[in-house]
Amino acid sequence: MDRRKFLTYVGCGCGSLLLHSCSNAPITDRKQLKIIPEAKLNAQAAQIYEKVKEKEKMSNDLKTLNEIKDIGRRMEDSISEYFYRANLDDPTNNFDWEYILIDNKKIRNAWCMPGGKIAVYTGILDVTKNTNGLAAVMGHEVAHAVAKHSVERASRGVLLNTGAKIIDIASGGILTDINRTTGMDTVGLLAQLGIMNPFNRKQESEADYLGMIFSSLSGYDIRETVKIWERMKEFNKGKEPPQFMSTHPSSDTRIRKLNEWMNEVILKYPPINLT
Repeated sequence: MDRRKFLTYVGCGCGSLLLHSCSNAPITDRKQLKIIPEAKLNAQAAQIYEKVKEKEKMSNDLKTLNEIKDIGRRMEDSISEYFYRANLDDPTNNFDWEYILIDNKKIRNAWCMPGGKIAVYTGILDVTKNTNGLAAVMGHEVAHAVAKHSVERASRGVLLNTGAKIIDIASGGILTDINRTTGMDTVGLLAQLGIMNPFNRKQESEADYLGMIFSSLSGYDIRETVKIWERMKEFNKGKEPPQFMSTHPSSDTRIRKLNEWMNEVILKYPPINLT
């Protein structure tokens, strides 16, 4: 088959795939591309989570762990109830929620894998300070899973790799020659700075917004969210890379947007009474 026919067939195939793989993020309605099955990522995440539990040292601070679980259960119920009342599909229907506290003071982080597998590092507790702060951090991480950000990133990665190969074929292998000569993945670098980093920042901003909503629905004081990022800014003083090189918005950008959203979230997404 000649190159032109090959590109025509691949282009048609990709177009058809994209057409049937578009959906919308919950609440924000942002258009999303999903060509990787969510069930597959959830299963992989569950396996990785088990390995994390084996490898990392679990904290014996049962009081904080129980607090994490309590916040998580309130969010689980509030999120499901919100989508039920809105007559919308619950994006957490297939989640198998689980919570761990990792004993590592050097890492100020928390994460939520696809499918609701959550880990909090003891180092982040110096930033959260209180229950509302912890809920704000967990709400943000839960939002990544609810909005299927990992599915989206994996799908974009597949699309970028396929696109790069098509361009290389169309150009007669010019990209391969450039990469061989420079010793760099030029397409990967350009994609990272021009496509993936801005896209990841968009996801982070969406998780900030949705996280505030989930914290508010669960009955926590979302005013603490801004205070967390002010504290995080102090911790990261002088360490933040320029925003265009980062996968996250700068602390200043985050604080400004959180303040802009505050009143809207408080008014539109009040605590859900589950009794």
